[in-house]
Amino acid sequence: MKLKEINWIRVNHGKIKIPLIDYLEEIIEEQYDKGIKLKICIGTDSQKKGKGYTFATAIIIEMKEPMGMLHGKMTYVGRGAKVISGVYHEKFHIPLKERMLKEVQTSIDVGYHILDLVELYEVDMEIHADVNSDPMAGSHVAMKDAIGFITGMGFTCKVKPDSYAASSGADRLCQ
Repeated sequence: MKLKEINWIRVNHGKIKIPLIDYLEEIIEEQYDKGIKLKICIGTDSQKKGKGYTFATAIIIEMKEPMGMLHGKMTYVGRGAKVISGVYHEKFHIPLKERMLKEVQTSIDVGYHILDLVELYEVDMEIHADVNSDPMAGSHVAMKDAIGFITGMGFTCKVKPDSYAASSGADRLCQ
């Protein structure tokens, strides 16, 4: 799936009518000017629909306001998050491990698409994989590959239970 084929929406705000990168830049600049620290978490999940799958990618922009120094370290208070989602469909069966890695690939593609912007504004970014560290879980079959793929591409990786952009955000969006 090519990113330009995904229809992006801002959850509870509707369709994004400008390129994703421009929309994100508007949000980042607005928060940057207010002194808000941002972190972007990207995760993708999929659900079986008929003979195929629905894939959803969530871009969660966390906002934290600096409150000052405490014990020599800057402290922050949360100021909410903005959620952007993109959904697309595959009309054929995909084996579990391949599907898990397709989710990761989509998240990495989004990460690379916005990387210059993230680096320009020094925004922290993580890729969240919807894989489980519990060997009894089905998605565990792709855990080592997903972690290696994400970190090998130069991104910070989170897996369940810490991969909320994929396992919670994107999961809700693709149902």
